[in-house]
Amino acid sequence: MVEIIKGDITKLEVDAIVNAANCTLLGGGGVDGAIHRAAGPRLQAACAMLGGCVTGSAKLTQGYDLPAHYVIHAVGPVWSGGGKHEDELLASCYRSAMQLTEEHRINTIAFPCISTGIYRFPFERACGIALSEIFRALDEGSRVKQVYCVCFSDEDLEVYQKVLATFGQPTPPPL
Repeated sequence: MVEIIKGDITKLEVDAIVNAANCTLLGGGGVDGAIHRAAGPRLQAACAMLGGCVTGSAKLTQGYDLPAHYVIHAVGPVWSGGGKHEDELLASCYRSAMQLTEEHRINTIAFPCISTGIYRFPFERACGIALSEIFRALDEGSRVKQVYCVCFSDEDLEVYQKVLATFGQPTPPPL
């Protein structure tokens, strides 16, 4: 039900991909920029109509030119050392994304590791928060049948798999 993979989130054929967005929702660097480029100009136009999004929350658009039907734009916190409720805000954006899956009847979803790029959230800590919120939603009866946590590098994949193992989930053998 939860699988850690290395790949390009913009190429996945799932119901929804999650964008590690900024508050404007108008695109940026990293995965946010890649998703906006792959989805085409209609995504930015749709995001402009949403009026932004507060940190710790998420909003949904169509996927446009992506293979995914929807993009869930989740706004994670900028890491400031842990004293500004960053853990709670990161957990909240995963909860908001999972709530949108229920509202829009989404069965398959792919997440990047939110806030770990330019926002500098410690990667292993972010993985733990992400998996905690994903498993919480699934344990509470989420309709989602498959969750992919998509990593950009081999190093990120190894960390995510290590954290997943602490949840008592099987870790696939190395390729």
